[in-house]
Amino acid sequence: MSATSAKETRRLTPRGEATRARIVMTAARLIYEHGAERVTLDHVMDESRVSKSQLYHYFANKDDLICEVIRLQTAQVVDASQQGLKRVDTLQGLRAWRNAVVRSFRKTGAVGGCPVGSLANELSGQSEEARRLLDQSFAAWSIIIGDSLARMKEHGELIPSAQPASLAIAVLAAIQGGILLAKTARSTKPLELAFDMALDFVAQHATS
Repeated sequence: MSATSAKETRRLTPRGEATRARIVMTAARLIYEHGAERVTLDHVMDESRVSKSQLYHYFANKDDLICEVIRLQTAQVVDASQQGLKRVDTLQGLRAWRNAVVRSFRKTGAVGGCPVGSLANELSGQSEEARRLLDQSFAAWSIIIGDSLARMKEHGELIPSAQPASLAIAVLAAIQGGILLAKTARSTKPLELAFDMALDFVAQHATS
């Protein structure tokens, strides 16, 4: 969080916090639906029903608001992964998690894509601050996956030479690539194939 945003957040009243949160959530929805380039601050003000003075009270500019959108989307994605993987310590558990992710994506009609991945595709080459935040987002997500793989290794499910952190990056890369192709094809099949390939790679490090 920028120094300005952090300073403002500390001073906010409950009503101010609610207004700020509404702005960020509105911006996140609009950016997810239309892309950051196409969404203007005027769009955000209209949709969130705030004035220009209110918006600029909380955010210095559009880049500042986009950074908060990245933090929001990251928190949601990481929380979902924590919920899905918190007790996973077997290959069977990983495959059940895979099925849950595919089902969730299927419910969107294979249209929406990953909110963090979509932001990375659009912003990583345009803003160094956004790139840095998105890199941290993927790192946090990778750690969640790696923790499950580390538990598998501790329990003897993976061979001693297995490297949970590296395996986690491979799994996450497969998920992101699979979602991108699935979104383009309007089908979950690319995601399923990519996910299965990644988990087959993990299985190559299994003890049984």
